[in-house]
Amino acid sequence: MPSDEYEIHAVRYAHHARRSPENFLGGDPHDTDMPLDYFVWVIRNAERTFIVDTGFDEAMARKRQRKILHPVGEGLQALGIAPETVSDIIVTHMHYDHAGNLELFPRARFHLQDAEMAYTTGRCMCHGLMGHPYEADHVTTMVRRVFDGHVCFHDGAEELAPGVEVHLIGGHTKGIQCVRVRTRRGWVVLASDTSHFYAHMETDRAFPIVHDLERMLEGFGRLRKLASSPAHIIPGHDPLVMARYPTTAAGLEGWIARLDADPLR
Repeated sequence: MPSDEYEIHAVRYAHHARRSPENFLGGDPHDTDMPLDYFVWVIRNAERTFIVDTGFDEAMARKRQRKILHPVGEGLQALGIAPETVSDIIVTHMHYDHAGNLELFPRARFHLQDAEMAYTTGRCMCHGLMGHPYEADHVTTMVRRVFDGHVCFHDGAEELAPGVEVHLIGGHTKGIQCVRVRTRRGWVVLASDTSHFYAHMETDRAFPIVHDLERMLEGFGRLRKLASSPAHIIPGHDPLVMARYPTTAAGLEGWIARLDADPLR
């Protein structure tokens, strides 16, 4: 594998039963089952490894009434990654389900957009509705990492390594970023929550947790421009990801999928 190409693994760690009206701004007349899966992602080749997002733990699952399927650390270990050795983590945004478990990664440098840190420590958090998806403990832990010299801030688009880029999208949160990765099948974009489900970007509809609706909707076009094709965009919470991509290895069915492989359907 060339040094600027990577394999990508989606590690499914939690699940939440949900109806479709809860997943669209303005509701959904179909009112069908539309559960959320929760993922962290691994980007790696022979030279380097990036973890994208850090998930949440069992205590947070109980608080938020979600179901842990496999702890995040267990999923990384299934891929041969010891969390305490991880050196680089991309945090797409700091909602509770993307920025917990920080104690698992004592050596890591965290890649975060300037706008996201400003948002999570600014006046918007005075409003309960806007602050609800965040956890104060996660934010304060990240602030401590800043003072420890373990946060690398980005402002917009930036290459972190040959073949790995971050791009500020905004919309869902002020500083949410996607991750663009060169793979054997072309440029794959890990959308994270810039599009929770395939249905959001395919039907131009919005998830109901939104900081800037215009930027969220315009972001779908940005994702399409960054990816080699719409089939190269990976949404942040869609159970269809596990159905559309092959399992990384035997015994990991329904748990870890290989996103640099061609889709199954």
